[in-house]
Amino acid sequence: MSNVLNPNDKLVDRANIGAVLANRRAMGDRIVFTNGCFDILHVGHTRYLAEARALGDLLVVGVNTDRSISAIKGPLRPIVPENERAEMLANLMCVDYVVLFDEDTPNELLEVVRPTVHVKGGDYNVEDMPETPVVRKHGGQVVIVSLIAGKSTTNIVEKVCESYGGR
Repeated sequence: MSNVLNPNDKLVDRANIGAVLANRRAMGDRIVFTNGCFDILHVGHTRYLAEARALGDLLVVGVNTDRSISAIKGPLRPIVPENERAEMLANLMCVDYVVLFDEDTPNELLEVVRPTVHVKGGDYNVEDMPETPVVRKHGGQVVIVSLIAGKSTTNIVEKVCESYGGR
C-alpha cells in the first residue's frame, strides 16, 4: 500500500463539499477556509497555507477559476490553468480539500463551507472584507495572518519578464 495521497480525493466540487464538511463538523472538527488564485505556487503560499491549517483540524482551500482570475487580474492571467493549480494545492499535506469557485468573492462558497475560521493574508481589515458578515453569520471568525514580504506571484512574473527583456 502506498503512503502517497491521491490528490483527487481532495478535489471536491461545490455540490459535494457541504456534505463532506457536515460529517467533519459533526465529529467536532474545526474547519479552516482560505481562498485565492494560487497562480504560481511559491514559498509564500506554502507557509501561509501551513499557518492556516494550524488554526483548525482541516483546511479547505477555495481556488479562483480561470475566468474569475482574468476578471480580477486581467486577460494575461492566470498563467497556470485552474485544474493544475487545484491539483498542486491538493498535493500539499496541509491542504485537506480544494474547491474551485467562479465568483469574484468567495461568499457563495462560504455559505456552503461555513468555516470555523476564515483566513486571509496581508493587510486586510477584517471589518471591511465582504466575507466577514457571511463567516460571522455562521458563527465563524476571520483571522489575518502575516505574509512573507516580497513573495508574490506578481513579483515572480515581473522578475521573469525582466529576465527576458520584457518579452
